[in-house]
Amino acid sequence: QVHLVESGGGLVQAGGSLRLSCAASGTIFSINLMGWYRQAPGKQRELVATINSGGSTNSVDSVKGRFTVSRDNAKNTVYLQMNNLKPEDTAVYYCYVLGNGLRTYWGQGTQVTVSS
Repeated sequence: QVHLVESGGGLVQAGGSLRLSCAASGTIFSINLMGWYRQAPGKQRELVATINSGGSTNSVDSVKGRFTVSRDNAKNTVYLQMNNLKPEDTAVYYCYVLGNGLRTYWGQGTQVTVSS
């Protein structure tokens, strides 16, 4: 079993910054992809950003230039640095891991609230 523990969410004013962290633990043989999704009230869960084992990243257009995803392979940890936050970034952010073959794992979610 793989467990994901997230931290770093909170309340911030528009234009501010937050850094999310997600550490994976448990029975880990391999991790292919790590990243973040988010779900705003009344909306579907959407991809925010991912990073593969080689360091290549992918992100949704709405966060490009503002959010940066990174990972520490030695610690099985993925980060999301969020700068210039906007009210529309308000959502529950979920850590995501694709590993141990094609298994997917999700964190419990962390709330990010951006006030205008």
